[in-house]
Amino acid sequence: MEELVLTEAITRVAEIEATSDRVLDVGDIAAYALNRLPPLYATTEEGAKYQRVRAKEELMQLITQQVNAAIAQNLDRPYFGSERQALRKSSEPDLLRQVSSLLQDYAPSFEAGSI
Repeated sequence: MEELVLTEAITRVAEIEATSDRVLDVGDIAAYALNRLPPLYATTEEGAKYQRVRAKEELMQLITQQVNAAIAQNLDRPYFGSERQALRKSSEPDLLRQVSSLLQDYAPSFEAGSI
């Protein structure tokens, strides 16, 4: 399943990136789609071959739909560019202060004593 999803995602992302200025994350798109597709487990090589054939024959339309949904989700995200910053590596008390500051900015009604 992963192989089919990645192939579809790479193909669609290449088409979009060739015709626009957007850059998409193939890993995010594949993960989103795979999380919404049925699992195809196999314990033998014969079982794996059967699952591959089954996926190509029965699930390609669903795979395409989920990859398209993943791309739409990815395109709908805001682009942060250089504004995006990771939490700094620091001591535990400083990290807690950073998280507390983020909570105050994004969840002003959060009550610290409710945990």
